[in-house]
Amino acid sequence: MRLIISLIVVLTLTAGAFYFIKYPNLFPTNEKNEQAPAPTPDPETYAVTVTEIQYHREKLALQYQNAGTQQERQQVIQSAKALLELTMPSLMRCWLGTPWDFNGTASEPGGGQIACGYFVSTIMRDAGFKVERIRLAQQASQNILLTFLPRSKLQINTGIDYSEYVEIVKAKPYGIYIIGLDRHVGFLVHNADGLRFIHSGGLLKRVVDEAEKDAYAIEKSNYRVIGNLTESDELITQWLKQTEFPTHT
Repeated sequence: MRLIISLIVVLTLTAGAFYFIKYPNLFPTNEKNEQAPAPTPDPETYAVTVTEIQYHREKLALQYQNAGTQQERQQVIQSAKALLELTMPSLMRCWLGTPWDFNGTASEPGGGQIACGYFVSTIMRDAGFKVERIRLAQQASQNILLTFLPRSKLQINTGIDYSEYVEIVKAKPYGIYIIGLDRHVGFLVHNADGLRFIHSGGLLKRVVDEAEKDAYAIEKSNYRVIGNLTESDELITQWLKQTEFPTHT
């Protein structure tokens, strides 16, 4: 329900509503057949989605600039959050099936192999965040998070049983999270449908979309750090204004 409401808000406040109608399968749901064969990367849908995110971001940025009150600006921020929460998982899923490699630097789905850090930095760049893709990809996971969020917005846990950890995360607000592990990094998509871990690597050595019960990398990691990107008004405002995000090192 929250996802449907978010979509309605975005379509109401932007001029590109026709596109969502023309391409009804552009933004798939979180449903996933666990027994399905490895998916095929989808660079065509990816390119269209990147273009549409940019289009809507520019529309929202203009609305933010012209907003006369804090309430109006806050409404734009909420619409921007809804847009990112809808479209960023779609970007991620276009990469499904792309092979992982520790040195992989592919810049589009199926365009070669991709390491976990490059997957995160590429998604952030193509979702409209002004980042140093290569430098960001080469950082430790906590530094990747600190590029976007202050330390006070991160939660770090060590040595917690996995089932307990899942319940802690589920109690947090919905949103798009980056999660850092002992030697790995990826995205957590947290919404009414549950938790999904979307990352490059793992047992299958490719970009995968995993339910919590299959998130082996999270389960086996002693160190876990997360931060909610779309919960931060400041981060969303920087995205709207196209403020650069210097890589934290």
